[in-house]
Amino acid sequence: MISCSNNYQEVQDLARKKIPIDTVTQVESYLSQDGLVKAKLTAPIMTTINVSDSPKTEFPRSLHVDFYNDSTKIQSRLFSKYGLYYNNKHLVLLRDSVIVFNIAGDTLRTEKLWWNQDKQLLYTDVPVHIIQDGQPLEGQNGMTAKQDFSAWTLLNAKGTLPVADSTLPTN
Repeated sequence: MISCSNNYQEVQDLARKKIPIDTVTQVESYLSQDGLVKAKLTAPIMTTINVSDSPKTEFPRSLHVDFYNDSTKIQSRLFSKYGLYYNNKHLVLLRDSVIVFNIAGDTLRTEKLWWNQDKQLLYTDVPVHIIQDGQPLEGQNGMTAKQDFSAWTLLNAKGTLPVADSTLPTN
């Protein structure tokens, strides 16, 4: 027969063990790939939750990201009231009044948006509202987009887009 037992006090101490959390204020951080600055993040507060198997970084009071092209010119900007970065997965969850716009003037508004840093993609499965050339568009089931918001696809789209006159000859 084999048996094991636990010390009651050790179990209680384990339950009370606190997860280490680091807090930083007035954050300014840069993301670079292949030696080029790709993004600059600013936030009033950042907390890092140091759980060994899945560390997370939280931005509980808003964040702002500028995305740059290879010439370090701003291509797009992102704002959100809340962000959560899954460090090991390179994924960012943005919630609450998410706004993204690019230099062409396209503007995206939604309540939840994922940013996959490795694939350089933004995506969501909740409704999105986009303004392009002054025209409102909706993605009723979400969207996918390049992280610089230079190209995007709406899911179950709704809206009106002007179409240029055809240059094909008529018979």
